[in-house]
Amino acid sequence: MVQLVLCNCPPDAAQPLAQQLVEEGLAACVNIIPNITSIYRWEGELCVDQEHTLLIKTSPERYPELATRLAELHPYSVPEIIALDSAHVASAYQSWVHESLHSK
Repeated sequence: MVQLVLCNCPPDAAQPLAQQLVEEGLAACVNIIPNITSIYRWEGELCVDQEHTLLIKTSPERYPELATRLAELHPYSVPEIIALDSAHVASAYQSWVHESLHSK
């Protein structure tokens, strides 16, 4: 199984976060989707911010460590870390993800 983890972050933090997670073997791949607008309420105020979205591919086994490390590295005090289980993943891609996570 492959888990897809979603995480929004400030634009200047996206590439360093992605690289660190891959270098540490916690993610097989991270896609950066630039220039999204996030509208949310924080501490009672309406906020509108430009962010980048990280699409992080990992395994259920590596997710707990990835989530902990992402929270440590992330500049937000409450980062968005949402893990989605995959219903269907091409077997070759799934094999590559697991090989990548275990090659470190």
